Amino acid sequence: MAAQGDRGTGSGVSLVSDRVLTLPNVLSMLRLLGVPVFLWAILTEHDAIALVTLMLSGLSDYLDGKIARRYGLESRLGQLLDPFADRLYIATTLVGLAVRDVIPWWLVWALVGRELLLAGVLWWVKRHGQTGLPVHFIGKAATFNLLYAFPLLLLGQGESGFAAWALPIGWAFAWWGTALYWVAGVMYIVQARQVVAARVAAAR
Repeated sequence: MAAQGDRGTGSGVSLVSDRVLTLPNVLSMLRLLGVPVFLWAILTEHDAIALVTLMLSGLSDYLDGKIARRYGLESRLGQLLDPFADRLYIATTLVGLAVRDVIPWWLVWALVGRELLLAGVLWWVKRHGQTGLPVHFIGKAATFNLLYAFPLLLLGQGESGFAAWALPIGWAFAWWGTALYWVAGVMYIVQARQVVAARVAAAR
């Protein structure tokens, strides 16, 4: 899950607008509406519905960013909605899978711990007048890895040959996603220090 912030064009001019009703924002809102559907499905063992919801979430997460950049539809609301939807989906999925004993609770705390650390960093930069941080490719890559991992881990709970194939691949995505999640967290900390230092220097 990524921090939010302004993105710019190659010329350094920000195209971020205050528009609300854009296609990327609609996709992010639909992704948020899928969270309670997924939570109900995973806790009541309607795994087919849970899997479809997860896959649609991953697809919409890819499309909203792609469309926003391709057609100049980046907005401040989108910068808030997109990472919030990412975080909410991953948190909900973690809890649901842990309750079902699909993943261990230590993995939940490893990812939640990173989120708590990043929340502190964002609070710190906000105190210095910066709303969020620019999205890193590493952070989005971590999110994609985790969103691939969760449905594969769920599919890997069966006894079929497909389950035997899905489980190790799911864990590979989970480990890689967790590692990237923390790498992105460290990058955000470094970036936050640079942003705060620049703002403090400008205020002098």
